[in-house]
Amino acid sequence: MYGAGPTGALAALALARAGWRVQLLDPLTAAQLTARSRAYALTHSSRQLLQSLELWEPLQPALAPFRRLELCDRALHRQVRFSSADLGRKPAAAVGWILQHQPLMALLLEALQAEPAITLQLGAAPPPLPVAPVDLRVAADGHNSATAAAAGLRRLGFRYRQGCLTVQVRLRGSDPDQAWELFRPEGPFAVLPLGGDAYQLVWSAPLDRLRRLEQLDGAAFLDALSAALPEALQAEVLLDQPRAWPVGLGLLWPLARGRLLALGEAAHRCHPVGGQGLNLCWRDVACLQQLAARCSNGRLQPAQLPRAYAWRRLPDLLLVLLATDGLVRLFSNRLAPLLPLRRLALVLLGRWAWLRTAVLAVMTHGPCRWPLS
Repeated sequence: MYGAGPTGALAALALARAGWRVQLLDPLTAAQLTARSRAYALTHSSRQLLQSLELWEPLQPALAPFRRLELCDRALHRQVRFSSADLGRKPAAAVGWILQHQPLMALLLEALQAEPAITLQLGAAPPPLPVAPVDLRVAADGHNSATAAAAGLRRLGFRYRQGCLTVQVRLRGSDPDQAWELFRPEGPFAVLPLGGDAYQLVWSAPLDRLRRLEQLDGAAFLDALSAALPEALQAEVLLDQPRAWPVGLGLLWPLARGRLLALGEAAHRCHPVGGQGLNLCWRDVACLQQLAARCSNGRLQPAQLPRAYAWRRLPDLLLVLLATDGLVRLFSNRLAPLLPLRRLALVLLGRWAWLRTAVLAVMTHGPCRWPLS
């Protein structure tokens, strides 16, 4: 298995807990894997995966739950509030959780090292393709996956004109259990609570503008940030260095070949709107976990697992990629023909609780499982 980031590490643990022996390789060291300054929005589908791997409880001190999500269209000056009550008949403590990368990777590396069925090799160049036969090879080495490319898997997709900038700041004006998704003409803007008055910002805009913002000093950046945020939110202090990167949509085709399958960002990439990226990756892991358990129980041959995985994951991946792309195209503009459609969508969301429940279920469990959830 190649790639020991959050998705690859979870996949290795899922295979080991299903009774497989796993060799996990990554050219980065443990310190390099842990060092990233980033935060993730977790939904209930990710919570269920972490619970199945007995990782949810150890992560509790690092989780920042949010119980409300404020959806704002800045061009129309309209907003809709989602709450944990909109998740359906079963009571939920939170709409979702924000988790920083460093405590997550520290726990995953500890779990990998403690698992006797996993051989962990970090900080070494990836080896050539194995000579001895193996039951399964997994590519989880990111969106520029050398493993998938070597196997002849082709990536389809494109790069958005928008880029994405992330930064952590201290804000005032928002409740500590509230997240924001701002639709602005230049792109979506997410404000994610980290606990207390600390927030992770995910700012989408034309990439060349974000590159210029990235180079500003702290005071000038905070001035530009204040112009982008609602008046109620006031940025006070930068907590890390802004970092901008290009954003694209991509899907590996096929997802599997022979004994090899690709998962996580090695297999797909979507716009970060709605916080779907990591949760989509971890639904890959949940699917792999189920199929690996079937192999261990003799209900599925290991040689059949990659193809079964590809067919199971394809509908969810296609629908999420289409949905995130559609949201960006619908809301990242001021086109007059689209404004009535956006206004109608927000009015209906505000009036109909069942519609908010359906939207949250799609975001939480994916478009293929929301009727069951």
